[in-house]
Amino acid sequence: MPKLPLLNLTGETVGNIDLADSVFGVEPNQQVIYDVVRSQRASMRQGTSMTKNRSAVAGGGRKPYRQKGTGHARQGTIRAPQFVGGGVVFGPNPRSYEFKLNRKVRRLALQVAYSDKVREESLLVVKDFALESHKTKGVVEVLNNLKLDGKIMLVLESVNESLDIASRNLPNVTTVTFDHVSVYDLLNATKVVATEAAVKKIEEALS
Repeated sequence: MPKLPLLNLTGETVGNIDLADSVFGVEPNQQVIYDVVRSQRASMRQGTSMTKNRSAVAGGGRKPYRQKGTGHARQGTIRAPQFVGGGVVFGPNPRSYEFKLNRKVRRLALQVAYSDKVREESLLVVKDFALESHKTKGVVEVLNNLKLDGKIMLVLESVNESLDIASRNLPNVTTVTFDHVSVYDLLNATKVVATEAAVKKIEEALS
């Protein structure tokens, strides 16, 4: 069973927290990580690219020249694909790039991602994240106390407006609730800081 020190906002150890093996002690599995990240990235695509086919381009209502006797191939419209300004054949059309993944696969990928953070010593657990004010310098002070740099993700058990306001000016800090954490976000973060209550919620949701 993984065990991590429980920290306060000054960076001092105030205890220990035991993590569930079923969530934070899962064996590495690169395939499920790949599948889920690929699915999430595909879902982010707009899918709005579009070209016009021969029926959608303007002009070309008249037959360009007579059917026979010109020595040229017969043509019905100057908006056919072989003409400049004509329609596009097999061009892209608006569509969704999403594809289905089983819920068990998505859950396993989250478990593997959390477990990797524990193995890399990139997961920190704090008692709570109660700030005295909503000023950005308060969050900066906490991050300095915890000796954190790079991309940091703060995982909370519920919405914290003061922390959201205090951290939104920091480009490398992301604040999310436990139920909105994605595999892509976990992989993208250098360090993950979770509250004790958030860890319990994560274990309940993924066990």
